[in-house]
Amino acid sequence: MIVFCADADDVIEAVTFARSANHLVAVRSGGHNVAGLSVCDDAIVIDLSRMKRIAVDPVRRVARAEAGLSLGEFDAATQAHGLATTMGVNSDTGIAGLTLGGGFGKLGRKHGLACDNLLAAEIVLADGRLLRASADENADLFWGLRGGGGNFGIVTAFEYRLHPVGPMIRVCSVLHPYERARDAMRFYYRFSANAPDELSVDAAFVTAPSGERMFSISACYCGEVEAGERAVQPLLEHGTPVERELAMVPYLQLQSRGDSLFPRGRRYYWKAQFLRDLGDAAIDTLLGAYAHTPTIASLLVLQHVGGAIARVPASATPYANRDANYDCFPISIWDDPSDDDAAIQWAREVWNAIKPFSTGGVYVNNLGDEGEDRVRAAYGENHLRLTALKNTYDPTNLFRLNQNIRPDATV
Repeated sequence: MIVFCADADDVIEAVTFARSANHLVAVRSGGHNVAGLSVCDDAIVIDLSRMKRIAVDPVRRVARAEAGLSLGEFDAATQAHGLATTMGVNSDTGIAGLTLGGGFGKLGRKHGLACDNLLAAEIVLADGRLLRASADENADLFWGLRGGGGNFGIVTAFEYRLHPVGPMIRVCSVLHPYERARDAMRFYYRFSANAPDELSVDAAFVTAPSGERMFSISACYCGEVEAGERAVQPLLEHGTPVERELAMVPYLQLQSRGDSLFPRGRRYYWKAQFLRDLGDAAIDTLLGAYAHTPTIASLLVLQHVGGAIARVPASATPYANRDANYDCFPISIWDDPSDDDAAIQWAREVWNAIKPFSTGGVYVNNLGDEGEDRVRAAYGENHLRLTALKNTYDPTNLFRLNQNIRPDATV
């Protein structure tokens, strides 16, 4: 059964029915969950995708957004006022799951995670109550919603702090051939490690349509235009890349640039972990790992974090891995089901090869169906406090189709 909700009252009715009938519950907004936890068989799917109201207050720089909005829809509404907040890297991602798990994005190094910019949330609990959670109301629950996932209820609306952004953003990218990738990676590490907060520098191993492997570095500067051009100049000048780009692009275009890499209908598998450093041993491991990718579309990604994200104490939100500088993950992408085993095995082998260089942590929104130990790795010492919150707000674990924090009577 799928319940398409129009408002919070519909969500309350759906939760009340599911609880009284003892049905398993899945919650769907954007449907972007890598583990497929937003759908299930023989259960009730509470679908929020039609809840798309948004109100932007440009004076207070605050947006109230319902949980069914995609990043693209949210960004379009806020950019109409020259404002934005950290919101992912693919425009069809839902704002709800992204925010509740932490929320990476191009603005993160300057303005923090999506959850760091969350001011309040409206949530339907397992007992059917609708609560508002903020720093001043139900503050314990508000803490849990800023990275604790969907463990405590169904958030129907979010309030975000906004920042002046755009409408144009400085971008720069280079593409190096694989035979020069070791030198390019060493440069990438030095360059990204010393980047100002305004500069976000991601990298990836990619394969061209010709089958040639390449190393890509992509930067964006969320600040003053001339300062941005100066900041990316070393990227353009290093080595002999086969392609260079230096441009000003609309922020909305920047936010949708990754969409073409992940079209709906393809097959995907990834496995992620955090790194602090990219020393020579880690670089050689990454180079060797990508040399054996089984499909032309597969990627090996380094997402640049740190900056403002790292200056928030690890205990301030459930998102605990504040000391990481890179989110590293192999992404297998393929079409033919006969390639399933090889594609999945490659991603797992790469993950295991990189593991010696990992912080031991993981971004909860990058987790597949990987077990409780990996959920604990996402939350570190915050896991105990999350368990106590689960005991309070969902003691029967009605909301368990997620990266689950199980109730524990001993906590």
